[in-house]
Parts: sequence; structure tokens; C-alpha cells
Amino acid sequence: MKVSYYPGCSLEGSARDYEESIAGVCRQLGIELVELEDWNCCGATAAHSLNHRASIELPARNLVIAEKAGRDLVAPCPMCFNRLKTAEKTILQEQTGRYRYTIEGKTKIWDLADFMAQDRVLELIETRVSNPLEGLKAVCYYGCMSSRPPKITDADRCENPMSMDRILKTLGAEPIDWPYKTDCCGASHVVDRPDMVFKMVGKLYDRAMEAGAECIVVSCQMCQANLDIYQDRISDQMGKRYDLPIIYFTELIGLALKERQVETWLSRHFVDPLKFLDKQKLLAGLWT
Repeated sequence: MKVSYYPGCSLEGSARDYEESIAGVCRQLGIELVELEDWNCCGATAAHSLNHRASIELPARNLVIAEKAGRDLVAPCPMCFNRLKTAEKTILQEQTGRYRYTIEGKTKIWDLADFMAQDRVLELIETRVSNPLEGLKAVCYYGCMSSRPPKITDADRCENPMSMDRILKTLGAEPIDWPYKTDCCGASHVVDRPDMVFKMVGKLYDRAMEAGAECIVVSCQMCQANLDIYQDRISDQMGKRYDLPIIYFTELIGLALKERQVETWLSRHFVDPLKFLDKQKLLAGLWT
């Protein structure tokens, strides 16, 4: 299985753990990720608030490259996915000639979690699970951008996405239903309004724990950063102590498939997932 791949900017920097887990898992599953040649930044998160034309033409250039490649396009970053879809919808609906780039709309654009939750991919995963994640109780946190607004994302269940829930079930874990899976984490407002973001994220911790979750599973590097990096500071602000690992769904796939690099990915987190997973007896004999 071969697909075009748009990594986006942060996966080559601050979200290396996510990028490496994607590569490792896809290699095990026989999914060939072909990185778009000479791709550029999609403009997330600021372009759409600064320059409308740039916010469309930046991702549109990548779509032109993807159409020439002639394959489906996978974007692991929900913000990148949303900007690519926005450019696609805008250019196809606007009058010809308004923007620098034109596309035919023949490239299927996938959010990574949705791509991995296809029946054919879940079947691949299921046949390769050698370390079932039995006993792991988690809530899946999708954030704002991968499913909303549905007129852009084409999501069937924009308020109740299920892709990561389906993946976790295939891995043998127990995904817990909760009504906060698409609440906002505050995104880049952590820079200018950390007080507001800490309150929003603290609410997510509380609701996840009330639901019985022992960790939070994510598919967005911005969400992962906000929920993982600041847990100590949020604990201080909220007057309570949180210790919730924030784990990428691809890392859990790697764990279930006994990928040898999984310890390296997880060791980069601020809240230690390895201690939690060892307590769950999911690391024992992992590399034997």
C-alpha cells in the first residue's frame, strides 16, 4: 500500500516522537509513505488570521504536488489536514483564476487516524498484534481540527469521531466513551494566555479521570504538547496532582506490534508513559 505523505513542520522538530512512531508502524504494516517532493508549510496556525490568500495558496501548492503524484494524501497533523481540506474546498468552489493554483480535486486527503481506522488497515493491524493492550483503559482525545467543521472535513461524526476508538479496540485496549473528545485544548494560546489554556486542559484531565481513564490517547501534536508538557504547572494552578500519560495512538500501535523503537518514542514525553505501561505489564517481554 503506497500513499503520499505530508508531514508538516512540527513533525520534523518538536513532534519527532510522533513522526518516528508513524514511520515505524507503517513500516511494520507494509504501508509506504511517499513524502511529497518539495512540500511547504501549510500556514497553520496563523496564516488564516493574517492573510486569506496566503492561507489558501500555501496548502494549495502542496495539493498540486499531490495531484501530480496521483495517490491518496495522508496528513498526520490535524491542523495541516484542516488547512489542506480548506484549500481544496475553497479552490474548487471559487471562480477560476482567483488563486494562483488550480486543482481538479482528484486527490483523497486523509487525516492519519481516519486513514489507519479503515477496515483494510485495521485488518492489517489485527493480524500483527503480538502484545495485546489488555487492561489499558483510555479516553481518545481528538481535539478540534480533524473533524470540524464538517463542511470542510467531510466528517460523518464531527462531534463524536471514532477512528482512534476503533484502533484501540483492535489493539485489545478499552477505549472509554466520554463527551469531551472534541473539546478545545487552547492550542497556541498557551503562549499568550496560559492561564486560560491551563484551565481548559485541567478540565480535560478531570473529565478523563472521572470517566475512569488512566491515560489520554491523541492524534494531534499540539494537543499532545498542551496536555503533556504543562501537567505540573496545571497541577499547581488547579491545586491537585495529575499524572496522566498523553500517548499518541501510533505509539500504542507500535507497542502492540512489539516495535523495537517504542521505548525511544515514549521516553521523550514529559509525563512518563513507560512507568504507567510497565505497571500495566505491557512492557514485559516486549523485545524478546
